[in-house]
Amino acid sequence: MSYIVKVADESHSQYAESICQMMADAAKIRGTGIAKREPAYIQAKMAEGKAVIAFDVNTVVGFCYIETWEGKKYVANSGLIVHPEYRNTGLARAIKQATFDLSKQKFPTSLLFGITTSQAVMRINSDLGYKPVPFSELTQDNAFWKGCESCPNHDILLRTNRGMCLCTGMMYDLSKTLPKPLDKKKSWENFRSFMTERKERIQKKLQKFPFLKPALKNLKSNDE
Repeated sequence: MSYIVKVADESHSQYAESICQMMADAAKIRGTGIAKREPAYIQAKMAEGKAVIAFDVNTVVGFCYIETWEGKKYVANSGLIVHPEYRNTGLARAIKQATFDLSKQKFPTSLLFGITTSQAVMRINSDLGYKPVPFSELTQDNAFWKGCESCPNHDILLRTNRGMCLCTGMMYDLSKTLPKPLDKKKSWENFRSFMTERKERIQKKLQKFPFLKPALKNLKSNDE
């Protein structure tokens, strides 16, 4: 499969509805973790030059956008979506890299963060230099967390007082020098270390929030 990845602009606004539908379909299948967005919101991100879009000829096959919080102190690469037929082709990684580069260009001193349930996204983020962090280190802007209200697991976030959910928090300081590309062995070692740290953090949280066990078990089965 062939595709091109580029920074989105106003000329791509016609694809907003297709992008929103892809997001909705993915959230329905996984049952977790993708905040609902309206076409007008996606179009605004395109117009601001804060989005990356992927095409195969004239068909949109992937998308991701940038959000800022607390006076641009925090930056998030949100809404990563890839058409089902283009998964496992390297497209998700290409979109994440392009959005990462765009974020560093626009907000070179900000803290780049994300929350995700996807191990594939965690792997890509780990390669980019992200580290797992508790939710307390993420933006506390209520507008960001309001975006989680459309997620079916939002009640977990409320019951833990925003201390934990099924998503994993990750962060990268954009003021740092870009990490050097890693070989596959080193990349895998870093990711294993990342997942070990994540598991330890989850185990500690489960001691405080035991009601999360069934939800985490279901999440694991969805990822397999």
